[in-house]
Amino acid sequence: MDTLFSDYFLPVTLAIITMGMGLSLTEKDFRNILVQPKAIVTGIFSQIVILPAIAFFVASLTNLDPVFKVGLVIIAACPGGATSNLITYILTGNIALSISMTAVNSLITLITIPFIVSLGLEAFIQQSTEINLPIGDTILKIFFITIVPAFTGTRIRKWKTEFADKLEKPLKIILPLLLLVVYMGVIFIDQGTEQATRKDFLSLIPSTLSLNFAAMLAGWMIARIMNLGKRNRFTIAIEVGLQNSALAIFVSSFLLKNQSMALVAVVYGSFTFFTTLLFGWIIKKIS
Repeated sequence: MDTLFSDYFLPVTLAIITMGMGLSLTEKDFRNILVQPKAIVTGIFSQIVILPAIAFFVASLTNLDPVFKVGLVIIAACPGGATSNLITYILTGNIALSISMTAVNSLITLITIPFIVSLGLEAFIQQSTEINLPIGDTILKIFFITIVPAFTGTRIRKWKTEFADKLEKPLKIILPLLLLVVYMGVIFIDQGTEQATRKDFLSLIPSTLSLNFAAMLAGWMIARIMNLGKRNRFTIAIEVGLQNSALAIFVSSFLLKNQSMALVAVVYGSFTFFTTLLFGWIIKKIS
């Protein structure tokens, strides 16, 4: 029961959300990404290389406890997730690109998370440890939570186009509410914050907010330098700026056995849905 939301509600919810987003997609949307791969290559490069560099820079500028600095690095090492996909969906961005980046980066981070987190441990607390991610389990989750639901959504749209169109507006309200309820359960019920003081929580907001905004701005600027279209620019900005806080909590709590590092992800996950949505909306309007 300690991880009720994480083990049961979250996977089912993510699958439902991805299928809901798939209702607005066709096979052509995914095919275009393969035919014109510049957007996904730009996005993946920004996530794998630029984002961790920003995290190390932000951490080095703060006066936080070194353990918290490693927590920032762990967030940056994680891929985007259903939250970034959902914000892209709400803002009518390139949903196929967002989902594809999440799926591809989730596979790549099986290799990069141990490497980046180890660098963070050595840089800030002079500690090294071996991190082993559940490869088989991760691949299955990507398949059943991302690929299968998205494909199912595209099939429903192809067979019942009118039905899919009718669902589009209500889903933009229902899906965010559903995700927020479950994520709050993961962050505040499954993980709990009883060991964290209010002072710790508040002290982490400036650095996690800086990471969130700096990453989004960097993603947008790199996409602009690469001459990508407006939809791709803010889609990449969202995907680079908002990482999977639930995975960061897992890495911190269960792999590294450190609740202080996990607290950084708890704080990050408590507000970044709203800040990323706001940033995405602003750059969409001013682009």
